[in-house]
Amino acid sequence: MSKSIPSAARNSYRHIAQLLSKPTWSVRSLVPSEPSRTPTITPKQLHHLLRLSALPQPASPAAEASMIATLESQLHFVRAIQQVDTTGVEPLRSIRDETAAGLEEATISMESLKEALENEESWGRCRRPRRRRDIPVDAAGVEDWDALATASQKVGRYFVVKSGKLAATVES
Repeated sequence: MSKSIPSAARNSYRHIAQLLSKPTWSVRSLVPSEPSRTPTITPKQLHHLLRLSALPQPASPAAEASMIATLESQLHFVRAIQQVDTTGVEPLRSIRDETAAGLEEATISMESLKEALENEESWGRCRRPRRRRDIPVDAAGVEDWDALATASQKVGRYFVVKSGKLAATVES
């Protein structure tokens, strides 16, 4: 630690480092070591969940058993997480910087919109705002990416999507 850091802060850093050096749980402890002998999810419940989720039904009994085992493992994980004591812990509203500086940076003010508002004009009978056409928009770095770069097949400026019908038509 630097000598400019007060001793109380150094002690706090040591305490945190010591706390983090000895984990109190592992991912392995949150996943069941062996499947439950008495499943809590029935095949009927699995089919109902799949139907509600608009997911395909299992193709075979083996696939159904695999889905039930996966779901059981996920439920075991959720139950273990729910048992964690969170008294005194403030709920997380979002995953972002919630410090005063972070909130100030994310705040949109009239000053930050001034340039964009100056590039608008009122138009039409209802005086709707629209971007002025005589001011060029600087889209460098925004619109110069290749949308087709990841396409496995393309024709000109278009993606090629093979469906079951198309593949059958092309092959015959």
